[in-house]
Amino acid sequence: MGSSMIARVDEHESLRAEVREWIRANHPGDPGWKLPQSALEVADDRQFQWLRDWQRKLYDAGYVGAEWPSEYGGAGKPRGTQRVIDQELARGRAPFLLNLVALSWAGPVILRFGTEAQKKKFLRPLLRCDEVWCQGFSEPGAGSDLASLRTRAVRSGSEWVIDGHKVWTTLGRYADWCILLARTDESAVKHAGISYFLAPMKVPGVEVQPLVKLTGEGGFNQVIWSAARIPVEALIGREGQGWEIAMATLQFERGAAEGSAGGQFVGGPGEQVASLARLAQSLERDGRPALADPVVRDRLTAFWIEETALRANAARARIPGLVADRPEALPLQSKLASSEHGQALADFACELEGSGAALWIGDPHAPANAEWQRSYLNSFAMTIAGGTSEILRNILGERVLGQPKTR
Repeated sequence: MGSSMIARVDEHESLRAEVREWIRANHPGDPGWKLPQSALEVADDRQFQWLRDWQRKLYDAGYVGAEWPSEYGGAGKPRGTQRVIDQELARGRAPFLLNLVALSWAGPVILRFGTEAQKKKFLRPLLRCDEVWCQGFSEPGAGSDLASLRTRAVRSGSEWVIDGHKVWTTLGRYADWCILLARTDESAVKHAGISYFLAPMKVPGVEVQPLVKLTGEGGFNQVIWSAARIPVEALIGREGQGWEIAMATLQFERGAAEGSAGGQFVGGPGEQVASLARLAQSLERDGRPALADPVVRDRLTAFWIEETALRANAARARIPGLVADRPEALPLQSKLASSEHGQALADFACELEGSGAALWIGDPHAPANAEWQRSYLNSFAMTIAGGTSEILRNILGERVLGQPKTR
């Protein structure tokens, strides 16, 4: 191991110790009321403000945007710093970062494709959660086939006029800005006629309609754009470049490209399994803890192996020489495997709970206050977001393995 690599390892270990100590001193604890499990479930003002305050505290400590340039509000630290911070936040069971769309998708896209004016305008406020972002990609008739979107943007002097219907709009109720795809050329082939906008949400003609999810939570939204006028400088990149920038966005969303400013919590091997093991220890089966059952232990071991493999794949994906032949393969595979792994974990937890899995939050007899039931229902969002599992299998088969397209 070279001296520079040894120095980097030492720096990371020092940073880990610093973050652990900071979490011990600053963890906000249990607020005494239900928190959402992710940014996809933020449903009321109390949850929103509590999570916004937490992100601001992390930013002020230097733990959000650690690798982004200092001129745009980041800390300018070396690549790898944010990953170490996120891992320690996950290990310390810190709350998630609210402004997920901004930190992981909108911000990296602005850094790559935005003008200098756009970078200076948008990046610092999104890091500190002073401005919240949502994503306007999917539509009722254009989800998996995103290129079929029908939302239109028509140039009118110094403005664009937007008409359309977006759905799956996480944080739409609270968002100040939206990364928005709209068709600007009806005559072009469907991929070529799309443009990408950094669109304001607080303008006339934008109506956000909260939707209730399977869990009963209301963090899901649809957005109706009705002759909404946005400034011409809201366009990012060139007119008609929207599909290219959208694919870059999905690379960030799927974890196939680095650049997040924080919030993509990836802990150490076995952490989710350890939580499931604690549940098994608390439940009884035939008068003994369920964890003593050899079948349960075997299942937990298999989950631990899967989780360890996911961590190893994530590490391998960051070494260019190991992925040069198929650079997208591991990240895409990992997104597919990790979302289905999480769903299988929650499903097994519900199986362990038996009839207790039919109970819900607030019931005094619900194991672990029904968090695993809630996780299972929420897991279906993870197997849809960023491309459904079926779409990802098609992409892996066609683009990575070179198989013929399905009909």
